[in-house]
Formats: sequence, structure tokens, C-alpha cells
Amino acid sequence: MELTEDIARNFARIALGHVTRPYPYKDDHVFESEADVRPPWVAHPVFFGSYDWHSCVHGWWTLLTLRRLYPGMEEAARIEVLAEETFTEAKLATELAYLDRPTSRGFERPYGWGWLLYLHLEAERHVDRQWAARLEPLAQAFAARLRDYLKVLTYPITVGTHFNTAFALVLARRWALGRDVALVALIDDWAERAFGDRSDYRGWEPGGDEFLSPVLTAALLMSEVRPQLSYAPWFDALVVANGWLARECRPVFVSDRSDGKIAHLDGLNLSRAWCLHAIASELEGDEVSGLLQRLAGQHLDAALPHVAGDYMGEHWLASFALLALLQR
Repeated sequence: MELTEDIARNFARIALGHVTRPYPYKDDHVFESEADVRPPWVAHPVFFGSYDWHSCVHGWWTLLTLRRLYPGMEEAARIEVLAEETFTEAKLATELAYLDRPTSRGFERPYGWGWLLYLHLEAERHVDRQWAARLEPLAQAFAARLRDYLKVLTYPITVGTHFNTAFALVLARRWALGRDVALVALIDDWAERAFGDRSDYRGWEPGGDEFLSPVLTAALLMSEVRPQLSYAPWFDALVVANGWLARECRPVFVSDRSDGKIAHLDGLNLSRAWCLHAIASELEGDEVSGLLQRLAGQHLDAALPHVAGDYMGEHWLASFALLALLQR
């Protein structure tokens, strides 16, 4: 399936319906005193919708990406107006000030960090607007946090949820390319130390609340760190030679889409499709590339019908569907 204007308009309407929806909201906040008791939009006047902060960030990434790809669609004008109202210097200064709190050191680490950088990268492509310039201080603050974090993160976090290290580093590295050579080098060195010697994957995957594949996110990161000549044998030793890819990497079943954790599994199908398509592109010409493309298509087909529906999935799944469709 390709990203068509009809699909783009549908995704845009979904995201427009939740990036400013205040409730329900799951706050990632450490209360320092009773003075901290406040509605979410007071601390986060930009990213207060979409059920939680990080989903609002990548909801905005979805909107800006679709506005760029289909500037003539009706929803593009609505996106522009809302973005101008939202990405103001004053509101973004409040978001930045929140990070200065002593208890905000781990706020949204690392998932929200990666997505904020990816949003800034997309905003830069909208040269007719000042959104990127206004987001720049927030992006640089998270980049600085990431640099400090990687210097003390001894081991990768390989769960399939928001704490996954590799996923955030893929997004952050793409942001850093061409702008922060030192950060790219830091990510590449850290990735090699964390994953360079890994092989013969035998993890128990999927977990019941995962929206990321621990092994495929690591494999995607390494595909962007290593040239194909050294990446292909590494990937073969990781999941091909032992049969994991052909035997285990199948679309997962979602039993209850009203349960926020179980609904994560729709995201797993979509994020796997994204990883599989990207890795297949890196291995183009390799005999495993065709298998990767077929598996990606199966995962995408399994999840796309469920992007909208219950709010537990609807507030975030379009972003992952868009990642997969763009990669394809």
C-alpha cells in the first residue's frame, strides 16, 4: 500500500482531532510540591494533547509531514493555522523551562527526546514558516541531554516500549546528520559497543505490551551506522542464519484495542514494517531483501485498518503508519 492523498487526509484529520484534545491525559511529572498541582497545558502549552506528551510531539510530526507532502489538501491549511497558534516563542519557552526543573532530568527519556528532534528536523523542511527556528532551543536542549546520557548509559535498554534506546537513537541520529558531527560520532560509537558483537538473537518477542521490536530497532540503527559491506554479515548472523526472521517475525494478534497496553501491539506491527522496509533498502540486492519486503507488507496490512477506532490507539498509531508508508 502506498501513501495516497486520501490516506494522508485521513491521518491528518486523526491527528488534528487529538493534538489539542486535553483529556484523557497521562502525565509524566514528578511533583516537587503542592504548587505543582496544575492542568497539563500549564506546564506543556505546546504538547498537552494526544493523551501524553510524546504522542503529541509525534502527532505534530505527522501533521507537519503531511502538510509538506500534500500542501494542496484541505487539511494543510488547518495544520498551518494551528501550528502558528501553537509553536509560539512564549509557549515553547514554557516547555523549555520545564526541563530546568531538577526532577525533569529523565523526563521523556529517551523516546520523547528522539521524537522532538525528529519533529524539529521535519519543521526545518517548512522553509516558509518559522516553526523550526522557534523549536531550535528545545531541540538543542534535548540533544545536550542525549549527549550526557550516552556518556553514562553503560548498557542498551532493549525493551519494546518507550525506554528502548535504539529507536530513539535512530531518530536522533537522523536529526544530527549534517548538523552535529560530534553527536553522530557519539551515537555510532555507542551503537557499535552496544550491538556490534550481538548475534544469534533468541529473545522472547513479542511481549504483551510492546510497540517496538527490540531486535529490529537495534538492527535498523546498525543499518544506518554501518556500511552495507559490514552490515549484511552482521544482520545475517543476528536473525537470518538462526532462522528467527523467517520463523518468528510474523504479524501479532491484538485482542483488545480498548486496553492501552495491548493496543501497543498494533504499533508493533507498524514499527516492524518500518524497520523491515528500511533494512531491506539497505540490503538491496541481497537475497534476504525480498523476504524482508514480504514480511513488511504482511505487518503493514495487519495494522493499517486499525489506525483509527479506540482512542487508546488512535492518539498515536497514525505516526507509526506514516513511518512505515514513507519508508516503503
